[in-house]
Parts: sequence; structure tokens; C-alpha cells
Amino acid sequence: MKHDAFELRRGRTPLLISMPHVGREIPADQHHRYVERALGSEDTDWHLEPLYAPIAEQLGAGLLVPRYSRYLIDLNRPPEDTPMYPGASNTELCPTRFFTGEPLYKDGLAPDADEKQRRIETYWAPYHQALQGELQRLRQAHGQALLFEAHSIRSELPWLFEGRLPDLNVGTVEGKSCKRLTRQAMEVALSAQDDFTWVVDGRFKGGYITRQYGRPDLGQQAVQLEMCYRCYMIEGEMGFTGYELDDACLARIRPVLTMLLQAYLLANPGPAVARGAA
Repeated sequence: MKHDAFELRRGRTPLLISMPHVGREIPADQHHRYVERALGSEDTDWHLEPLYAPIAEQLGAGLLVPRYSRYLIDLNRPPEDTPMYPGASNTELCPTRFFTGEPLYKDGLAPDADEKQRRIETYWAPYHQALQGELQRLRQAHGQALLFEAHSIRSELPWLFEGRLPDLNVGTVEGKSCKRLTRQAMEVALSAQDDFTWVVDGRFKGGYITRQYGRPDLGQQAVQLEMCYRCYMIEGEMGFTGYELDDACLARIRPVLTMLLQAYLLANPGPAVARGAA
């Protein structure tokens, strides 16, 4: 299913991988608003689509992939623009700053209320309609829906958090967005490897999508993974936009991600899951 703002590739199992921050494009009619540096979309969740696509094919998972940059509108923020993490630095529905804290927009050209509403209607709402519709379809087809929110981030970002993040940061909204068995299965899977450090419900507990769509009481679970850039690519210096995949890193991280997603499926068995993953 293709839309101007995203592509939905349906899978064979209840698992759907959403990656709301992989889009890099900023519409040409908006370029005049931004400082030149912003057009490089440096705070993108770089290369997650090629990283996860072979895993999704292997496991029969679906993929939901947006086209446009989070600098246009953040698909993982509530439309009311309330902060995700009170008391900490937060990015906005229509971000106005880089992750380093500098302004994204030229003076006086940040989006006003009307422009924000236009972006919600044009970009945010269609993505969420597709996401909600696909989760409903999965529940009907498989009796459950398993949403996996794939994200990545720079290892160190003083404007957003102190220190250096663990490699793999799983978020379950303190266990509210998924079943306890799912959370435990992911902890076991991560404990079985020694290549990457990890934490569950640390600094990143789950953004808007995980919180909104994680409804285990309705047969609909959601888990977020915030993965550091260094796990799969050359991270580079702050502000550097030539991010490149690293083959050696890919060979190490893909089996771990596959194991994590398999644990998600196996913790929630059903006839359709068993057939699709075979």
C-alpha cells in the first residue's frame, strides 16, 4: 500500500515494524523556512529500513515506512504536542531545534498554528490512520497485533540526556504497553548475547505510538527499541550527515535484532504465527 507520505508493506504474521523517523525528505515548498543545515535531516533514524527489511522478510513481519523528515512533523508525538518526558528536554510535534539545541528554522519562519494543523492533516493523520487500520487488520486476521517501534539515535546527546546511552534501549512504558511475558522474553533474548549493552525502560520508555497503541488488554501490544547509531553504522561527529552503514556492525547486530523479534513472536504464539515464521 503506497501513499504520498508513507509505504505500508504487509507481512504474514501479527508483527508490524513501524519506523516513524526514517523519512528524510522535506517538501520543496517548505525549504525556505529552514536553515541550510536542516535540509540534510541529520537527526533521522538513519538506514533502519535496509537494516530491518531482511529481518522482516525472514520473520514475515510488515513494515510501515514514512517518506518525510521528522523536521516537518514528528509522527511519534501526540497531536496536542504534550511532552513525552516531563522535566526533560523534549522534541516537539513540529520540531524547532536540532538535537544539538540550535534552531531549525530561520528567524520568524517557524510554523504557526495553521501550518502545524495543515501538517497534521497532510502527514501525521494519514500515517496514524494506516497504522491503526493495519493493527486492526492484524487482530482480525491473527487474533492479535504485535507492534514493534524501530528507532535509532546518537549515542551521546547532551541536550536530550546525560552521558552515553546503552546500545539497545527497549521501552514498554514500564510494562504497560505489552504483556509481562513479552517483556520477560525480550529480557531473556538480550541477556543471551554479550555484544551489546541494553536496558529496559530506561531513558526511553516508549514514545507516543508505543503509549497510544500498546493495548495488551485488547490483544494489541507495542514495544519500542531505541538503538544507538554505533550498533550498525559509522556514527561520525555531531552534525555530520554522511552516515554510512558498517558491514562488520551489521553482521553483529542483525542476529540480535532477529532474536529479539523472534522472542516477541514466540512469546505470543498462535497458528498464524507458527505458519508465517516457518
